[in-house]
Amino acid sequence: MWNYDCDDPLVSALPQASFSSSSELSSSHGPGFARLNRRDGAGGWSPLVSNKYQWLQIDLGERMEVTAVATQGGYGSSNWVTSYLLMFSDSGWNWKQYRQEDSIWGFSGNANADSVVYYRLQPSIKARFLRFIPLEWNPKGRIGMRIEVFGCAYRSEVVDLDGKSSLLYRFDQKSLSPIKDIISLKFKTMQSDGILLHREGPNGDHITLQLRRARLFLLINSGEAKLPSTSTLVNLTLGSLLDDQHWHSVLIQRLGKQVNFTVDEHRHHFHARGEFNLMNLDYEGNVSFSCSQPQSMPVTFLSSRSYLALPDFSGEEEVSATFQFRTWNKAGLLLFSELQLISGGILLFLSDGKLKSNLYQPGKLPSDITAGVELNDGQWHSVSLSAKKNHLSVAVDGQMASAAPLLGPEQIYSGGTYYFGGCPDKSFGSKCKSPLGGFQGCMRLISISGKVVDLISVQQGSLGNFSDLQIDSCGISDRCLPNYCEHGGECSQSWSTFHCNCTNTGYRGATCHNSIYEQSCEAYKHRGNTSGFYYIDSDGSGPLEPFLLYCNMTETAWTIIQHNGSDLTRVRNTNPENPYAGFFEYVASMEQLQATINRAEHCEQEFTYYCKKSRLVNKQDGTPLSWWVGRTNETQTYWGGSSPDLQKCTCGLEGNCIDSQYYCNCDADRNEWTNDTGLLAYKEHLPVTKIVITDTGRLHSEAAYKLGPLLCQGDRSFWNSASFDTEASYLHFPTFHGELSADVSFFFKTTASSGVFLENLGIADFIRIELRSPTVVTFSFDVGNGPFEISVQSPTHFNDNQWHHVRVERNMKEASLQVDQLTPKTQPAPADGHVLLQLNSQLFVGGTATRQRGFLGCIRSLQLNGMTLDLEERAQVTPEVQPGCRGHCSSYGKLCRNGGKCRERPIGFFCDCTFSAYTGPFCSNEISAYFGSGSSVIYNFQENYLLSKNSSSHAASFHGDMKLSREMIKFSFRTTRTPSLLLFVSSFYKEYLSVIIAKNGSLQIRYKLNKYQEPDVVNFDFKNMADGQLHHIMINREEGVVFIEIDDNRRRQVHLSSGTEFSAVKSLVLGRILEHSDVDQDTALAGAQGFTGCLSAVQLSHVAPLKAALHPSHPDPVTVTGHVTESSCMAQPGTDATSRERTHSFADHSGTIDDREPLANAIKSDSAVIGGLIAVVIFILLCITAIAVRIYQQKRLYKRSEAKRSENVDSAEAVLKSELNIQNAVNENQKEYFF
Repeated sequence: MWNYDCDDPLVSALPQASFSSSSELSSSHGPGFARLNRRDGAGGWSPLVSNKYQWLQIDLGERMEVTAVATQGGYGSSNWVTSYLLMFSDSGWNWKQYRQEDSIWGFSGNANADSVVYYRLQPSIKARFLRFIPLEWNPKGRIGMRIEVFGCAYRSEVVDLDGKSSLLYRFDQKSLSPIKDIISLKFKTMQSDGILLHREGPNGDHITLQLRRARLFLLINSGEAKLPSTSTLVNLTLGSLLDDQHWHSVLIQRLGKQVNFTVDEHRHHFHARGEFNLMNLDYEGNVSFSCSQPQSMPVTFLSSRSYLALPDFSGEEEVSATFQFRTWNKAGLLLFSELQLISGGILLFLSDGKLKSNLYQPGKLPSDITAGVELNDGQWHSVSLSAKKNHLSVAVDGQMASAAPLLGPEQIYSGGTYYFGGCPDKSFGSKCKSPLGGFQGCMRLISISGKVVDLISVQQGSLGNFSDLQIDSCGISDRCLPNYCEHGGECSQSWSTFHCNCTNTGYRGATCHNSIYEQSCEAYKHRGNTSGFYYIDSDGSGPLEPFLLYCNMTETAWTIIQHNGSDLTRVRNTNPENPYAGFFEYVASMEQLQATINRAEHCEQEFTYYCKKSRLVNKQDGTPLSWWVGRTNETQTYWGGSSPDLQKCTCGLEGNCIDSQYYCNCDADRNEWTNDTGLLAYKEHLPVTKIVITDTGRLHSEAAYKLGPLLCQGDRSFWNSASFDTEASYLHFPTFHGELSADVSFFFKTTASSGVFLENLGIADFIRIELRSPTVVTFSFDVGNGPFEISVQSPTHFNDNQWHHVRVERNMKEASLQVDQLTPKTQPAPADGHVLLQLNSQLFVGGTATRQRGFLGCIRSLQLNGMTLDLEERAQVTPEVQPGCRGHCSSYGKLCRNGGKCRERPIGFFCDCTFSAYTGPFCSNEISAYFGSGSSVIYNFQENYLLSKNSSSHAASFHGDMKLSREMIKFSFRTTRTPSLLLFVSSFYKEYLSVIIAKNGSLQIRYKLNKYQEPDVVNFDFKNMADGQLHHIMINREEGVVFIEIDDNRRRQVHLSSGTEFSAVKSLVLGRILEHSDVDQDTALAGAQGFTGCLSAVQLSHVAPLKAALHPSHPDPVTVTGHVTESSCMAQPGTDATSRERTHSFADHSGTIDDREPLANAIKSDSAVIGGLIAVVIFILLCITAIAVRIYQQKRLYKRSEAKRSENVDSAEAVLKSELNIQNAVNENQKEYFF
């Protein structure tokens, strides 16, 4: 929080000795002249040379809270700083860089000499020393600064603990609050492990705050024996790199059982189990109430070009060095030491997180020593290297690696220079080698030949030389805190960036933001997928996880979600004081179900309720005796088929209840089985989660129930669209909030050459997606680092009036743009740049704030971070924008296969398979039949003409005097019989076409288009076609030219001599020819034999005879003789990859998941049914065993109340069936029985 009383100027009153600097241009440019608005001296501080190693330092005299800084250039000069870093310290050593909230960049400075640039610091700094480090300055001048800082005094009690001491505080129990506790402290340390606080209560409860590997752990044990041990323990981790000898704040707040745990700016909120309080001060051991300042000066190697070169003045005949380092990088040079007598050196480097050391000699293979693992974990690690005579040894963290004798008898003599972290440019003439590049990280406690290196002398230029270092500061930061990897992605990091491993998360992208699954079955369907199991991610990139369900792809896409209560459950012995409650657990969470239901156009659940002397409502006072509960957690007393306000059952709506004075069959309270069954379709109440039954306590009183799966149809969001009529038209929505990660996806369709799809502005930040030209879509944005643009160029035009899909994403790592299936384009985010996207205007869709460059066309399914914007609702109240958009077939028509025609709908489209030999949502399911010996299917064209001459049926074209000059024939077959007749087309004028397999197994196609000539014969004898394999035939005739293709690889074109036209086509025969025909001998022999085997997808132009025979949609002139049954001619083709890889997960449901008819269904009967009961009883006896096994498998999925259910639950369904059948046979007038 900003402290409004903490803004006093702190620099103006400081003495001259409080100012210091790296250097000064002259005595009149000294640091003491750097006060804001002062003109004495030369009017500000300027260093001797202007480079990035200069600094201006202020000693505030004591720790202060600093809330703002201000800068100026040198008075009346061309010297000013355009950007700088701000460092702070308690001791004047071990500096820490101040970081702005969303960035670790420096501050923007001045644009001239005299104007003041002011920055408020949020959060504020608590420190004694401040250091300004210029990064950039006026290129026409030099570094020049005047500064002021604002704040107030900051005082707090401190205690110094040495690892063996402690403070003990005894609480006055009366002063403790049972509701609210707060622990607040600040600490700093160089140690990565230790206990900061431990408290034990009288009930065995305790709380511990412990530092482990420089991370802070909070452990809470409520101490309640009645709770399981896993429930009483809380173990949380926050913070990182806390051993940096800088102050870190800790806050633990408890209000009741709600606990906030905060370390610096990172917070974790949780709900504690059990009772505890956070809250005795004597001190033990070596405790002092002042803070010691360990003199440890770190150095930061900022880039892979950084190095520190130090001489060895010892003159010893050995190489000896020790140091500590910390880094996130797996590889980099730590140390190279030249050797004098041999042309080589000793290398010490990191490789794959391990330390390796070897003696490098040209022409010889190096001998490696490997030590340590995962040394790139961000922790401090100590290294000791010693090479003496011909022996090399390395120790890591006190563990000696296996020492190795060096090759050859040579003595080791130091070359005089040690290179830490990297090598200088070759132009310096050093022999330094860096095989894996430079080191990025921190080092400290560097010593050579037992002597500690004075880094202040290095900084002042009097010792060694260096490049790209930050001395007296460790600039390491934990880029995985907070973790920007979403959806459980695993974060890893290097010095300069982080990486997300999205394996097994169900998401992809640089931050695991983008779901790999579709949001609905409807979306899968429009990728061309068939029925099967699919993972659905209802909220896309939102927080909900994907889950597995079944998609039934019919003309519309049905989503089927199972639960554990699909078996029939019988209930006895209940009353209002002792009710029965049955619970339904679904394969998805309630949040996932709600998101799926909200997207759907329609949802329903079939509820079957059987009763015998068990009422739903008390007839005296109207109170419910049975009810169900849905996702709103409200009691519902309406039953299948009724709407919520009518409180009826299906029979009450239809007026056919067994007792007309009641609205439900069960309320008749008869001593015989009846039921109230129907669909619950008010989707705001679905799914059913619980049923309560209270009226089965009387003699012979019983109830039974069964709940079907949740079925949802369609996807409202997928087709939600708007049409933009003018360039000035647009829709507006609330500001888009996607500060850290944002994704936008939509479909568009246009004939315009350009236009803005979407725009949202901030003060400086913005996002915009537009059609830049007919072939270019562009995503432009600015998050404070300047505007960026990404464009995808297409080889074809986007303004082709077909749907195109656009998806953009911007996160901490990168921005990306994908259009359709074109190669995505990405733009990496700048290292250490601004990351928060801060927008504040309205979101404009289809236009811009200036009402220029608007989009003309349709936008559909617009989603921001997984949430769909309702374009249609907003368009209804917006001029020049129309809700909805027609013309889907131009884009999706290609999904309709095998002659299926795409037909428009108000929402979406469907494939019309009327004139295709295939069925299914995309006309892709073959209709196949097995033909037994002597069987046939005959399609009569002349009769069809009589039926349809007044209609527009395509089949009407094959009639009477019509001359057929062309036809297309396709089919597949499988057989082992010869000879066989596959297909025969006859005419009234003794003309015909026959496709046969001759006795020798060859395929013959015989055309006779002139009754006075012999038939033309096309013979394929390259193989035996009666080999039991599936073969595909296509025949295409254009007048006298016939093109034939067999199995997609044998092709032939022939010219007919017998004629060019069929006159008066009569019939098409598959299988045996039953009537006498005037045909050639081979055709007659094959026709008498007929066909035994499988025929599939038979089509003659627009006629599909198998479909007409097996799937009649209207009276067709088809005659079926003998044994012809629907059957698959081939093994089922593999489903698509998405469903295939997961089908095993729910294999136990695959038999019934697609079956909307319940296993136990109550149907109405009349006297005619009794005659069929003999056959039914035989069927039931066969089913009872299978059903009982099924029930036993399912029984374990959910809990049953033993006291309130039948003891023989396994056979509940079979027993109830038996009772209902006996009841039906006894009472002929009974309307219901159980089938």
